[in-house]
Amino acid sequence: MKPIFVQLRCKPGKTYEVADAIYKTELVSELYSTSGDWDLLLKIYIKENDEIGRFVNEKIAAIPGIERSLTTITFTAF
Repeated sequence: MKPIFVQLRCKPGKTYEVADAIYKTELVSELYSTSGDWDLLLKIYIKENDEIGRFVNEKIAAIPGIERSLTTITFTAF
């Protein structure tokens, strides 16, 4: 399993609904509300063989109320 981080920008007034929907999927290990340009920050562990783009698009970004997503892929460097 490898971690990825996904930031979400939600449509106005939809952040709590989106957070509830994400929580119910049981796909994320951590879920945070954030300040700034993005509303939510998710830490997700995915299988080594899973295609990250497909996973995020089908499992996360397809949730109603999400306006935009930004995915950060992690590397083992240390």
